[in-house]
Amino acid sequence: MAQINCTVGDLNGNSGKILENIAKASKAGADILSFPELAITGYPPEDLLLKPQFVTDNIDALKRIVKNVGDMTVVLGFIDTIKGEIYNAACVIRNGAIKGVYHKMLLPNYGVFDEKRYFTAGTKTPVFTLGELSFGVNICEDIWQKDGPAAYQAKDGAKLIVNISSSPYYMGKVRERELAICRIAKANNTFVSYTNMVGGQDELVFDGQSMIVNNKGKVLAKAKAFEEDLLISDIEIDLKRSGHSGKKTVNLGSLSCIEKPDIPKIRISSVEEISEVYSALTLGLKDYVIKNGFKEAVMGLSGGIDSSIVATLAVDALGKSNVIGVYMPTHYSSETSEKDARDLASNLGIRFLVIPIEQIFKLYLMALDPKFSGSSRDKTEENLQARIRGNMLMALSNKFGWIVLTTGNKSEMSTGYATLYGDMAGGFAVIKDVPKTLVYKLAKYRNAIEAVIPEPVLTKAPTAELRHDQKDSDTLPSYDDLDKILKAYIEEDKRFDYIVKMGFDGDVVRGVLGMVDNSEYKRRQAPPGIKITPKAFGKDRRMPITNRYK
Repeated sequence: MAQINCTVGDLNGNSGKILENIAKASKAGADILSFPELAITGYPPEDLLLKPQFVTDNIDALKRIVKNVGDMTVVLGFIDTIKGEIYNAACVIRNGAIKGVYHKMLLPNYGVFDEKRYFTAGTKTPVFTLGELSFGVNICEDIWQKDGPAAYQAKDGAKLIVNISSSPYYMGKVRERELAICRIAKANNTFVSYTNMVGGQDELVFDGQSMIVNNKGKVLAKAKAFEEDLLISDIEIDLKRSGHSGKKTVNLGSLSCIEKPDIPKIRISSVEEISEVYSALTLGLKDYVIKNGFKEAVMGLSGGIDSSIVATLAVDALGKSNVIGVYMPTHYSSETSEKDARDLASNLGIRFLVIPIEQIFKLYLMALDPKFSGSSRDKTEENLQARIRGNMLMALSNKFGWIVLTTGNKSEMSTGYATLYGDMAGGFAVIKDVPKTLVYKLAKYRNAIEAVIPEPVLTKAPTAELRHDQKDSDTLPSYDDLDKILKAYIEEDKRFDYIVKMGFDGDVVRGVLGMVDNSEYKRRQAPPGIKITPKAFGKDRRMPITNRYK
């Protein structure tokens, strides 16, 4: 199983990785080699699929790959086209020829998936024979359904199901996926090899963790998490075909009789959830920055927990020489904040710039004073500071080609506790889908590996420092309560009275839900960020801005 990191639209780059793994697997004596779903194009290609030339170029790339396949069976994901219809497809290749093609039957159309917009569903469940082995091929969603394609293929004699997938990560998904595959394998008395994509693609990150499961529902081998991997494993299958329907299968020829090298025993290790989340954020950030042509990243450092974890993730993703932190104080900024920001930069080994914005802020106030005369100070003056900081960061980005990383978390994005064109200005929102309480857990997890985030950052009360003695708690409930309310409302779609019955004050819940509903226009203008919860803002949750339903 070639668990590779594909880039959407990079047909040549993806093909190069495919050919490289074909050569490695062939040298190792593999009989069957599988790649992830839509490995040639990357996943998801979205509206590139509406461009006929893109589909044609993907077919041309496939033809070049096919010529390089010898006495080994390769299962490869690509876009097929027949009479103007396009299919999410897997081809079975051997000896320089395509021996058969499977079209994905179950097209997901929920959450981040939109496959019915593009693809036509397949209708056939072919079974292939290789020597005495009969196996079926299907794609991603097809393996999740109990009475889906795998069941039909098993009835037609398949003892192995080769599933190729591009299944994105979120917390809890890995366990759900493993249970589903084990359940399908056991129910159909078949082995399952499940090859998953790895890597970041815009908001999505794919965790890999490809696996082989036996017909008893036991995981026999598992690939690495959040890394490319070529997993090679021998499986012993009982080839007695009880209840074989006799349906015609596609004959691929005989198994190779060459002596195969020994394969080291594969250790199956599980990854703790907090480690998974940290790895997902790191990989998603790295791939977004690099795949989009950037080398260096800059962010505002406030001395707070959010900017501290973003800077730490950036260093782990890009290397300390490619990360720049900028501290932009006004007279509201405390000496403690500057020390914490400076200590963080020192601990991480990153460049640290100080750009005071007090004089710029005063000039803004002077220019606006004739128009603001008679009005008391409010959020307007606070937001001016955030927007000046956003301008400073964007100026550095324009001048030096640095991508600006915003530092807002999911709790803030949910409630609108962020400034449009201020702290929301940037190219990538790393922790956009990370609730505030999880931000603290990630910081403690990272400090357990190496203490880089100063201890005061973890213990002091969160504040935006846009006015004297300001605290987040002036505007928001405690983050422990807030994150529970937000999870119920945003991720679980619970109604107001249900959330109140969870033990929260009705006025508090009403206030939080109001902030969420009234901030949709802000989120529409926010940069993309990495999905790590079951329902993230963006593709997962598409609410109308103009909306009177409360």
